[in-house]
Amino acid sequence: MKKIVVSTALLAGILAHAGGFRVSLQGVKQLAMAHTSAHAEDASVAFFNPAGISFIPNKLSVAAGGFGINSEITYQNASTLESYSTDNPMGTPIYAAIAYKVLDDVSVGFSFATPFGSTVQWPTDWAGREIVQKIELKAFYFQPMVSFKLAPWVSLGGSFIYAKGSVDWTKSVTQLGGTLNIKDDQASGKGFGFGFYFKPNDKLDVSIAYRSPVDMKADDGVATFNISSALFPALNLDANGQDKFKAILPLVDEYTIGLTYKVTPKWQVSGDFNYSGWDRYDHLTLDFEKAPVGNQPNDPTVLVSPKNFHSTQTWRVGTQYMVTDSFAARLGYYYDESPYEDKDFIPETPSFNANVITGGIGYKWKGLGVDLSGAYNFQTPRNVDNSYNNFYGQAKAKAYYFGLGLSYNAF
Repeated sequence: MKKIVVSTALLAGILAHAGGFRVSLQGVKQLAMAHTSAHAEDASVAFFNPAGISFIPNKLSVAAGGFGINSEITYQNASTLESYSTDNPMGTPIYAAIAYKVLDDVSVGFSFATPFGSTVQWPTDWAGREIVQKIELKAFYFQPMVSFKLAPWVSLGGSFIYAKGSVDWTKSVTQLGGTLNIKDDQASGKGFGFGFYFKPNDKLDVSIAYRSPVDMKADDGVATFNISSALFPALNLDANGQDKFKAILPLVDEYTIGLTYKVTPKWQVSGDFNYSGWDRYDHLTLDFEKAPVGNQPNDPTVLVSPKNFHSTQTWRVGTQYMVTDSFAARLGYYYDESPYEDKDFIPETPSFNANVITGGIGYKWKGLGVDLSGAYNFQTPRNVDNSYNNFYGQAKAKAYYFGLGLSYNAF
């Protein structure tokens, strides 16, 4: 029987930290200023740098928010010139954080975020249906943390990362006359983060943070073949047309350097540099329990997919102007690199070099803050030249985001 090539690039989208997989929506105020990190006004800094919670001016701080994401990807087949567009539902990532100053020099905090959570839905009859028809990804970050002030102007912080993710992916298997669904809602991994936060004077904030690699382990995934039951025995499937699979998904480390400078008491400018070590992600292995749907001669149940990713850089610049003592206006721009070349383009988790314009407003009343933000993502078109998947053509994309955040500072 001809081997079925099952692309597994989508599994990396469960939880990853750069390029097309990274959804930079962990703070509404931060997004308005290009998702820059050196802001310690409230607990939303916890996701970006655990050391920053030491410089929150209040003893207790709580922040929470949510976003809406609208995106569309269009692909044109190089041979037939037919075009196909995704019909993606709105993505709704959320975040919440709390920080508490236990002592003058010791702070603890907790951050919850959904940095990856979206759906890509292609037409069922599109040119790449053998790669993907629909994929839904969800991910959750849970980060307890502690921060210590080493001096009045510098702090050190660390966090433990527990990651939980899920994937639900359907593709066509034309040679079997049906579809294949890959599903796992129990993938998990552990990691850590640490950072330094400097505030040498009232005008300057500097944030230096590191987030470790996380290996997501999918130990009990289920592959369901929606095909004729007469084919089940040949694929070693159970009575439901199912088999199990395992995978280890290598996620990369991330370095961030950010600063905020107050040009005047009302006007501040922020900048960030992010580096993500995607070069460790050169392949992905999917190990089926019984089904011979792999591509390894010595073990037909093992599928190895080349990825050939490279490390990426993201540059961010943002600004805030206090129109009044309570009302803030914000703008920003960032450039985000794709972690792969045209020859490695994958429609399950499509990635483009992106230019993103951001903006927003904020209002403070006593200890309560309300923030609104939005962004438009101008993504550079790509010439798709993936010989491994026999996938050629041109891909384009656009996306926009909007968010609402609340914060409360007390004591």
